[in-house]
Amino acid sequence: MASRLVPKVNSKQGGSPCKESHVVLLSPVGRIEISGCEMGVHEIKLPKVSLLPAGRAESCEVSQGHEEMPEPLQQCTAWLRAYFCEPGGTERLPVPALHHPLLQRDSFTRQVLWTLLNDVKFGEAVSYQQLAHLAGNRRAARAVGGAMRSNPIPIIIPCHRVIRSSGDSGNYGGGQLLKEWLLSHEKLQKEKLQKEKLQEQLQEELAHP
Repeated sequence: MASRLVPKVNSKQGGSPCKESHVVLLSPVGRIEISGCEMGVHEIKLPKVSLLPAGRAESCEVSQGHEEMPEPLQQCTAWLRAYFCEPGGTERLPVPALHHPLLQRDSFTRQVLWTLLNDVKFGEAVSYQQLAHLAGNRRAARAVGGAMRSNPIPIIIPCHRVIRSSGDSGNYGGGQLLKEWLLSHEKLQKEKLQKEKLQEQLQEELAHP
């Protein structure tokens, strides 16, 4: 993305408790449970899987909760649909507002998560040490690992893109199999998008020599 993402983090300090809504998204990797309120997305829960589908992601549909979805959950499900089935579309979609205490407190964990969201793009990967350096403390690789384990908004905040310095995928909340699938999905879709852009450029050059 050309522009730097600055997701909105809403807070209701001193206000009334959230009226939480829940949505279930049937994705190519299984049931993804999303919770949130009118202020923002609270949490994304990924499935624990032992077998993932092969090939391209074909569909991604809301199965529960679509009747009363606040705007942040509508944006979240739209973003995830694009991520799985039309990755190029995520560049044109807003990142939903996020409303989780971890993302409201001023902490190194929060800094790491925002840095990951802003600086590590689709189809890329960084090591824990590289991310620590990007977040402002090159010696805090272990703390980065803790931040990844605490991430309440996986996929949107892409902790699956953080790997070990050896190149191994490392641990993941949804399991190593899911992490490897997400990385492979992004690599394949990025290559596809690059080929499509090259073809468009060639067609333009042929049309306007």
